[in-house]
Amino acid sequence: MILTWLYAPGDRPEVVAKALGCGADAVIVDLEDAVPASRKEYARAATAELLAERPPLPVHVRVNALDSPWGGADLTALGGLHGLAGLRLPKISAPGQITAVADRTGGVSLHALLESAVGVERAYEIARAHPALRGLSLGEADLRADLAVSAETGLDWCRSRVVVAARAAGLAPPAQSVFPDIRDLESLAVSCARGRALGFLGRAAIHPRQLQVIERAYLPAPEEVSSAVEVLSAARATPGALALPDGRFVDPAVVAAAHRTLALAARMAAR
Repeated sequence: MILTWLYAPGDRPEVVAKALGCGADAVIVDLEDAVPASRKEYARAATAELLAERPPLPVHVRVNALDSPWGGADLTALGGLHGLAGLRLPKISAPGQITAVADRTGGVSLHALLESAVGVERAYEIARAHPALRGLSLGEADLRADLAVSAETGLDWCRSRVVVAARAAGLAPPAQSVFPDIRDLESLAVSCARGRALGFLGRAAIHPRQLQVIERAYLPAPEEVSSAVEVLSAARATPGALALPDGRFVDPAVVAAAHRTLALAARMAAR
């Protein structure tokens, strides 16, 4: 269960190597925004070399936009590599983009980044475009610019939209978009708590110091674990819907949420 995704620039292999040992659940090698045009080919070649063998943890690659001068070459170079866990596709705005990449890459796990008003409006269509699509999330920096949004709460409707679209399509809950200020860990924690309340699970990071804050925000508190244990014990004793002594109603949806809480708790215990 991935809670932390750490971005690393593809044209700096030494930073990617360090990211693999920072404690993130997964690393995203970025060939897009983090790499200037003059270093795109080098970043692609360095990433292909890294992924010729399987890394010690899942590595996804954010390729360049499909309509850019580099997107097609990224797919060709990376699509069949043994160590690639998935491709993250930026600036997705239509389901046809997903099917085109899926047909070209032959079964590689895909993740769509919605970064425009059009992409958000088509979130559910995109989410169910192809079985190879395993994840959906927002690219909030570009989305803010597209919508001319300045307030933090201005994207909440879009956030809820992508959470609902992902779940309606049977995908995992989305991870939150990156928090851009690597020094303000207090505000990061507040933002993560808000994201969790909206239905997100985990978050992408741009610096290792953000990882522990994200993980703490998304791991269950002791009282949540106790509540989940109580729910599952009651459900085993009395199958079907029931009410607990404190008035909480238990049905299959509540049981499923309790299982997820205990899965996260088990992850915490294993660390």
